[in-house]
Amino acid sequence: MAPKNIEHQTIQIINCLFEKYSSESVRYRCMVEPDGVTDEDSFDPVLIADKLRELADNYDDTVIQPLIKNVQQAAADQVVAAFSRSVDSLCQSWVVERAEVAPEKQILKASIMLGLYVKKHCPDLTGIVQGAMGDFLNTRLASWVAQQGGWDEVASR
Repeated sequence: MAPKNIEHQTIQIINCLFEKYSSESVRYRCMVEPDGVTDEDSFDPVLIADKLRELADNYDDTVIQPLIKNVQQAAADQVVAAFSRSVDSLCQSWVVERAEVAPEKQILKASIMLGLYVKKHCPDLTGIVQGAMGDFLNTRLASWVAQQGGWDEVASR
């Protein structure tokens, strides 16, 4: 099981990904005041969200649009499952094209792509998908993120 701080950081990063404001106002609103000086003081969810946006910039509407329809048609309590199936579907299509990319990195990229696509094209689903994305990433990737040394390390690769 991944440390709770990774799960909390994941939620902070997703919140920053879904913000509509400039980087500076997002930085102000996304940052949590530290209790003391620790190694975690260097954690910046805005910088990580920016790097993850770059990772997901090249999405293909023809591939993602059918997957979004599945998410749109899912009842609110089924969005996590629909989101998960959509990410898995994207990853399977990439395995043939990009076998050299780690499966966890593919899951991360597909999650970010789908989340940002929803934000842009289906704003009424943003809140539901944001929560689903947090649950999904914490379930599927939190242990891997912890093994890599945290979100700062994942974003720097």
